[in-house]
Amino acid sequence: MPTDNSARPPLPPFTGETASKKVRLAEDAWNSRDPEKVSLAYSPESRWRNRSEFINGRQEIVAFLKRKWAKELDYRLIKELWAFTENRIAVRFAYEWHDDSGNWYRSYGNENWEFDNNGLMRVRMACINDLPIKESDRKYHWPAGRRPDEHPGLSELGF
Repeated sequence: MPTDNSARPPLPPFTGETASKKVRLAEDAWNSRDPEKVSLAYSPESRWRNRSEFINGRQEIVAFLKRKWAKELDYRLIKELWAFTENRIAVRFAYEWHDDSGNWYRSYGNENWEFDNNGLMRVRMACINDLPIKESDRKYHWPAGRRPDEHPGLSELGF
């Protein structure tokens, strides 16, 4: 289990620029689909609500993400800053994925994040809705991993 508790810049208090950077770093980490790497952005005692599931601490985060990415195949995510305060950020996001039967979905949602002084997320509250889509309606076609800088974001895609 990862035990790295070092600071994760950018640190609060956030500005528009640092909040946007924090959102992009989170998007990049989730697009890696590496549960251990992703978990290091969260405080060891981090609390989540993801849909109807409640998750506590890095060990549960890693287990959750392993289950998630075993089900949500070819996952691609875009996040966008919605609002921020000193140590909180609100984002909206959409991701595309398919199940093991080849059924495609676009999942839309909002997250509220709260950070400790080291820039580790201590609270994550996510609301998510899944929309079945045709494979031909997909908008995210980049190779697995980080979204290319030239790829449109949510606003540019009209989401």
